[in-house]
Amino acid sequence: MTQREQEILQLLRQNPLIPQQQLADQLGISRSAAAGHIMKLMQKGHILGKGYILAETRYVVLLGGANMDIRGSTPAKLRFGDSNPGQVSCSPGGVARNIAENLARLGADCRLLSAVGDDLYGRSLLDSTQRAGVDVRPVLVLPDAATSTYLSIHGPDGDMSIAINDMQVLNRLDAARLAPQRELVRHAGLIVADANLSPDALAWLFAEAEQQPVFVDTVSAFKAERIRPWLGRIHTIKPNRIEAATLSGLPLESPADAAAVADWFHQQGVQQVILSLAGDGVFYSSAEGQGWSPAPQVDIVNATGAGDALMAGLIWGWLQQLPLPDAVRLAQACAALTLSCAATNNPTLSLAAIQHLCPTLSYPEPS
Repeated sequence: MTQREQEILQLLRQNPLIPQQQLADQLGISRSAAAGHIMKLMQKGHILGKGYILAETRYVVLLGGANMDIRGSTPAKLRFGDSNPGQVSCSPGGVARNIAENLARLGADCRLLSAVGDDLYGRSLLDSTQRAGVDVRPVLVLPDAATSTYLSIHGPDGDMSIAINDMQVLNRLDAARLAPQRELVRHAGLIVADANLSPDALAWLFAEAEQQPVFVDTVSAFKAERIRPWLGRIHTIKPNRIEAATLSGLPLESPADAAAVADWFHQQGVQQVILSLAGDGVFYSSAEGQGWSPAPQVDIVNATGAGDALMAGLIWGWLQQLPLPDAVRLAQACAALTLSCAATNNPTLSLAAIQHLCPTLSYPEPS
């Protein structure tokens, strides 16, 4: 699905009776061009008939962080306690928001549930996320709060050396403010949560999530502790080496330790465990079996956002009912494309790009 087709579907979900000329005006294209895109969407089965009746899809609700990423990088070795020459850039970020953007670029129907301030960063985040194909209407906009920011410093290898996050606004996303979104959550095909959520918000989420599978991104070793009470309710978890060791209390210093750590998570009730181990690749484990998938070779430009792209690929693979090993390979391709991009999210991420990177993968187009 092209980015333009994703934009059209987003507008049709918001207003299925929108006149074709109004649709064209909102997109800044001609009416005939809009008609051509709609015809292609009908041929692909995304639109079923007049009045823009959309095909039934399982939508994904993503709860968690949405913030502006401020990235500083230097080509020389970092000198702490001193000023380092380099480059500073800003791009949309936040774990849940990043996952939603990547998922939308793969063709999934995504609804983001987060909180931002009514400020320049907040408006920019909502605009860019919506243009990527994500439904941002559930996002809480608070006039008396500042939008979250994430400041990271990167050395010449592109990897993060240190980061500071200011995500106080997300504490305002409590049970009382989440309550109006109860039906949105209850009817989702899949729920994704990140550990940026407060304990109160997590408690609300797991109380409302009944039969829906919940995928969790642990975010950091510090924040991973917040999901400990809910491990028995989690379908899929994707910790890195430090996060997994922190939660399990087991060493994860070498690949030989991975199976024992994954088994510990299964004993707590987690159905699928994806251990993201950087250069060692990914260890995956479920009732169907365990295995390793080596890390793809890639020139790292920016490591920020790669884990979120990995999670997006895992979710999309689950939505398409792919075997877990294939879903992991697809997810790693998403991460590789993100690692090779200066921005937190690669705007060229698509099924076609993944197919080019992994030509042996075969999967259906989302419907």
